[in-house]
Amino acid sequence: MQLYNTMTRQKEEFIPLVPGEVKMYSCGPTVYNYFHIGNARPFIVFDTLRRYFCYLGYKVTFVQNFTDVDDKLINRALEEETTVPLLAEKYIEAYFEDAAALGIERATYHPRATENIDAIIELVSTLIEKGYAYEVDGDVYFSTKKYKEYGKLSHQPLEELVSGARIGVDERKEDPLDFALWKKRKVDSEIAWESPWGMGRPGWHIECSAMAGRLLGETIDIHSGGKDLIFPHHENEIAQSECAHGGAPFARYWLHNGYINIDNVKMSKSKGNFFTVRDITAKYDPEVVRFFMLSAHYRSPINFSDELMAAAKTGLERLYTVQERLASLPEGDGTLPEEIAEKRQKFLAAMDDDLNTADAIAALFEMARAINILLDGGNTSCAGVCLATLSELAGILGLLSGRKAEKADAEVEALIAERQAARKEKNFARADEIRAQLLEMGIVLEDTREGVKWHKA
Repeated sequence: MQLYNTMTRQKEEFIPLVPGEVKMYSCGPTVYNYFHIGNARPFIVFDTLRRYFCYLGYKVTFVQNFTDVDDKLINRALEEETTVPLLAEKYIEAYFEDAAALGIERATYHPRATENIDAIIELVSTLIEKGYAYEVDGDVYFSTKKYKEYGKLSHQPLEELVSGARIGVDERKEDPLDFALWKKRKVDSEIAWESPWGMGRPGWHIECSAMAGRLLGETIDIHSGGKDLIFPHHENEIAQSECAHGGAPFARYWLHNGYINIDNVKMSKSKGNFFTVRDITAKYDPEVVRFFMLSAHYRSPINFSDELMAAAKTGLERLYTVQERLASLPEGDGTLPEEIAEKRQKFLAAMDDDLNTADAIAALFEMARAINILLDGGNTSCAGVCLATLSELAGILGLLSGRKAEKADAEVEALIAERQAARKEKNFARADEIRAQLLEMGIVLEDTREGVKWHKA
């Protein structure tokens, strides 16, 4: 498998540190609001990468954090007349709801900054002890000049980085590029923790280094996020992690997705084209949104518009139509036809080529077309194996599972209705048979005063 590494600016063969295992860290949301459509792209893309690694047989440890304390949360909590922890909890729950709707699986770990204060303080203390950080009146800054490789991820000359950092510079810093590791509490009412430097809270960048180090070790396989995080966030993560850990590489592969434009205009609140996922999924099926996100290569910019969403809906419908056609036929005992096996290999080759989901989806369309030709020609003995193959590959992308679930729920409801009818007719033997059948399907029934309720075992 080849992955484009932002650090080296080229595709490289993916070779994990530990054979058969993948350690991934992907930057998660700052939970002061519902996450927006721009956030959704990395969440979907790197969920897909994780799914593909699992499909290939790797043991994947995937970490995606929650930034649950920073200026945005403090300001929003004041606006909503609530506390930072309550605000964070509200939007973390909302994240899980919206992410699940988009088919994004939960990470192995979802650490929160506020649950890792001890690890953060320890990391900051280590950087001070090693001479890479300094305290100024309760604030702690990282000294970028002490790290000779600063800027190696963003590939920008230090002069340009310094120029960009001069806006709003803190005169107490030794250098404009120095960044905060620990921030002193401004007012007594502000959320804060005790530290060797007084009451305060962590800077944004340090939390990811602390959590990645604690959960995945000093060096991880893959670190991912949006292109906007390359500088300063990921650049700063590298600096503080590698200085704290004796120069050990923080991550071996850096993956970044491209931007999203809305009707060919960069998304921003000031332009009135800023949409949360909740805004979008109120208008479009979440699976269509996921399909749309994966229909372009993850490193390419992508344009969001009503016309393109309509095209995505039509494309997904075409795949569902073939899947449902296959499901309506007897499974048969045929082997996978050569032309379908060829399309399967084309799909996998695309995924191996820097997660090229655009070409992988194109291979699914070619497969769907080939399946229709076979069925139209009377070759239905391969329906079962073709259905399994199409669903298997689409499943890697997190697609073509919605209607299957609806169909299963409808089947459960039909069996429950049949059981109720049997009980009314005092045919308890049949009622018991149905209960046993449902139990085999993993469905548990509960007879209550309000009627029959069911849940998955």
